[in-house]
Amino acid sequence: MNRKEITRFLSELLVKKRLSGMGKYYASEVTMDWYIGKITHTMRRVDFIQFVPKNQTVSGIEHGDFYFYEVKSCKEDVYSGNGLNFLGEKNYIVTTIQCYEDLLPDIQSGKLDRYIKQNYPESYNHYGIMVAMPRGCWKDDKSDKKITDRSITDEWHLVIMKKCGKALRRKSLVELLFCMLRAKGE
Repeated sequence: MNRKEITRFLSELLVKKRLSGMGKYYASEVTMDWYIGKITHTMRRVDFIQFVPKNQTVSGIEHGDFYFYEVKSCKEDVYSGNGLNFLGEKNYIVTTIQCYEDLLPDIQSGKLDRYIKQNYPESYNHYGIMVAMPRGCWKDDKSDKKITDRSITDEWHLVIMKKCGKALRRKSLVELLFCMLRAKGE
C-alpha cells in the first residue's frame, strides 16, 4: 500500500474504532484559526477532532474534553510539515507499527518533542501514539504486521503505544465546537 492508501486505512480505522457510536462527536479536516490564517497564512488543519462531553447536562457539556488526532502513514509524513497540531486536552498521532518503531529513537531522545516545539509552537507536547494492529496482536508483538488490505478494518484495532498526558486547553469550547461544525458543513 502507498502512503495515501495507508492514511485512508488509518483514518477509516480511527473513525470506526474510536470516533463513532452513541455520544461521540467528531469532525475531520478541521481548520483552526481560519480568519487569522487568511491574513497571516498560519491556518492549521487537524485531521480529526473529537468532543467528549462529561455527560449530556449543560455542565457536562461545558466541561467536556477535546481529542486531537493526526494521522501519519510513515516517519517522513510525521516530519513533512503537514500538521502536528495538538491543541486539545488529549492529542494523538495515529500511525502504523513500522512508523512507530522508526520514530521510537526520536521519541526517546526528545528529537520529536523539539521538532514539535520548533515547528508548531502553539502545540502541546502532551501527545500519545496509537498504532494500528491486527486483532489479537498487542503492544509487545513484533513489527511483522503489515497493512495489506484496507478493506478489513474489522480485523484491526488501535493500540496506545505511548500514553497521552492531559493538557490544559487554551482555546474555548465555543471556538472548537464552531471549527468542528464548520468542517462538517464543508
